[in-house]
Amino acid sequence: MTGVRIYERAIEKLLQIAAAVAMVSVALITVFVFMNGLPAIADIGLGDFLFGDRWRPSNGVYGILPLICGTLSVTGLALLIGVPTGVASAVFLADIIPKKLAAFFKFAIELLAGIPSVVYGLFGLIVVVPMVKKVFLPVMQRFDPEATTTGLSILAGGIVLAIMILPTVVSLSENAISSVPHEYREASYAIGANKRETASFVLIPAAKSGILASVILGMGRAIGETMAVLLITGNTALIPKSILDPVATLTGTIAMEMGYADAKHQQALFAVGIILFLIIFILNIVARSVVSRMGAGGK
Repeated sequence: MTGVRIYERAIEKLLQIAAAVAMVSVALITVFVFMNGLPAIADIGLGDFLFGDRWRPSNGVYGILPLICGTLSVTGLALLIGVPTGVASAVFLADIIPKKLAAFFKFAIELLAGIPSVVYGLFGLIVVVPMVKKVFLPVMQRFDPEATTTGLSILAGGIVLAIMILPTVVSLSENAISSVPHEYREASYAIGANKRETASFVLIPAAKSGILASVILGMGRAIGETMAVLLITGNTALIPKSILDPVATLTGTIAMEMGYADAKHQQALFAVGIILFLIIFILNIVARSVVSRMGAGGK
């Protein structure tokens, strides 16, 4: 018995050490980024840095409003496409098709998570970008005859990112829906509801906390994605006026420019990293607050 307790205490200490190392690593990375980025913000000015509408490092102009708009627009479109698709797929897997067939589809969806992001970027460059130009542009020109695009756009980035967040949204949402007690389904069917009504008014509301958690994680991946977005959004630091416009994102700009940046430019890129960190931090706080309120409301 004593040997078992010693073993358990050793495992407990190892887990505590691992957790401490993870926390210290995150803290050190945060301190490093802030130490290198804050001097640039102080030099440029917080207002000019956040709300400047031109990013021209070669001219010493560092306004990241176009980068923020590009990041939020691509991420927002990805969530708009990916979340309804992912939740619908989760309902399909959890409550409609037979379990054996559902296991096959779950395996196929989880394989998407293992595909490198650069492969998604190449897929978007070869398939999605031409599709945007040939299929979506004529539709947009019916409403705006002057609309034009090369295909490198918010729409292309949103479609590819939506595909990339599907494994996260589908897996977590399916687990949450499958965890809903079977009595809920039986009660719904007993009062005459069909599968669609049961899914819409019983299963999804009962699993809302798990579904929102999947949305939070999907949003985090969409905001932090670099290579795929770098290849298909056009990397143009302009405030977009249409989903067919090219944009530059915060992560893509850091990845593309860090290799040749001089001292001040490099500090500005670290400052971009600070803003990216704060955006993700704020969005996570807001999303978790919504989850907590909905969970409390459900009780």
